[in-house]
Order: sequence, then C-alpha cells, then structure tokens
Amino acid sequence: MAKMVNSRIGEQGRAKGPIDKAMEVLEALVEPGGPHRLGDLARRTGLTKPTVHRHLQTMAEFGFAQPVDGGRYQAGPRLLGLAAAALHDGRDLRLARPVLAELHRRTGRLAHYAVRHGDDAVHLELSDAPPEFRMGVPPGGRTPLHRSGVGLAMLGALPPEERDELLDGVPPEAWAAHPLDGPAAVRAVLHDAAEQGYAVDDGYGEPDVRSVAAPVLDRSGQVVGAVGISGLTFTLDPESVRLFGPMVRAAARSVSAGLGGPAPVLGVVDPAAGGGPGSWPGERG
Repeated sequence: MAKMVNSRIGEQGRAKGPIDKAMEVLEALVEPGGPHRLGDLARRTGLTKPTVHRHLQTMAEFGFAQPVDGGRYQAGPRLLGLAAAALHDGRDLRLARPVLAELHRRTGRLAHYAVRHGDDAVHLELSDAPPEFRMGVPPGGRTPLHRSGVGLAMLGALPPEERDELLDGVPPEAWAAHPLDGPAAVRAVLHDAAEQGYAVDDGYGEPDVRSVAAPVLDRSGQVVGAVGISGLTFTLDPESVRLFGPMVRAAARSVSAGLGGPAPVLGVVDPAAGGGPGSWPGERG
C-alpha cells in the first residue's frame, strides 16, 4: 500500500502547499510552552515529522527557528526581531499602550488589547497584572471571537452579514459545554453590548474570569481591535462592571480617535453603583 501523505484542505478549499505548511509550523513554533519537540509540532500541525523537520531546518538557516537541547526548537532571533519591529510600528498599538496603562491604573484590573484574525481574537498587549490574577492567554495567544470579551466587542462592531456568517460557521461541537450554547445566545449578548457600548464576557472563555471590552474603530468605521479589562469574578462583579464599563468604552474610543475614528464621548455611570464619572482624559461632553 502506498504511504499516505498529508492532504488536508486549506481554508479556501485548496490542498495545502509548502508555504501553507511552513506557516503552520511557524505558528506552532511560537505557541506557549516552548521550546517544542519535533513530535509535538508534528502533532499540532497534522504534518509528518520529516516535513516538519525539513521546514524547521530551513527556518533555522534564516534565523526564524533555533534548535536547543533535547531535540527541541524555539523561535529564532530573526523572528523575534521582526515581531518586535512590527509591534513597535503598529499605530494602534502605540496608541493603545498608554491607554492600557491608564486603564490599569484607574481600575486596578489587567488591561489588554487584541486584534482580529479571521474568527479569532489575537491578544497583542497586556498591562501589568494584579497579584491575584494572571491572564490565561499570553501575548500572541488566540481565543475564538465568541469566547472572549475583546472578541465579543469586535464581533459586535462587524457588519451584520459578516457577523452572522462567522457565528453560523462555528462547528456545532464548539458550542458543547459552552455557557453560550449557540449563535442565538451570542447575539443576545451582542444586543446588550450594542446598548451599553461595551461587551461583557461572563466566564465564556475562562471559568471564574469576567472581562469587559469595547471595540476600536478606524476612520472608515471598520473594526481594528478591542480594548478590555479582565479579572476574577469576585473582583470584577456586576457592580464593578457598571462602574468600569464606561471607562473601557471611553478608553477604546480614545484609541479610535487617534486613528481618525469616532471621537470619545462622556460615559455615564449609574450613581447607584457608587462610582464616579466614567470620563476619559480628552473626552468631550
């Protein structure tokens, strides 16, 4: 019998070529928990060990991968340098970093910024974390849009047709044991987010973790990313959400304004929540 080869189909319905496979190896290489063994990389990508090894050798020649003891591999210096340069030059990230620092200072919660890639939220920047909480997703990590506060915020800012296509395309098994058990439940959450101007992730991605997030838009009104805060549910309770939600919304609008998007507006906090105004430096009333 002839030996079977990897013949998985790409996202656009075509057989994967060498570049597709190299990108999969590269993505697996930078996942948390490295350095990674060859067998682990092969299992994550679904490629054969010889194929993965061949791509790793080529990447090592160009400085994108680096072999270490025990037959393991990690990201190489050239890849790290390119990543640092890309992050430094990102205008949205340059605008988001001081906003995250201020949001962390004002709320005491971990603040973070994410962008969208397909049906995932990619977490790019995290503020300092409070002692009691460390985010389960590291910088560069991904979460499905419907399983994170920043993802829900970006989903809510998409055109309805695109949003519906994404939600309807989630495999049925992905809803198993999920607090939001289908597209209708997500749409209900997004309806509330549209009224409030910020989305709430009530343990949808991580148990006992709550997040509040709002979208960042560019001058054309297209979603660029999302700003959010996260914390354990007992430190980010419903009262805190009512207090901090407008701050998160205003922070995201501050980044949007720097990109030429909608200008920030004054966020109003329910006085019954015991909080002060949810305004942000530079907002207009």
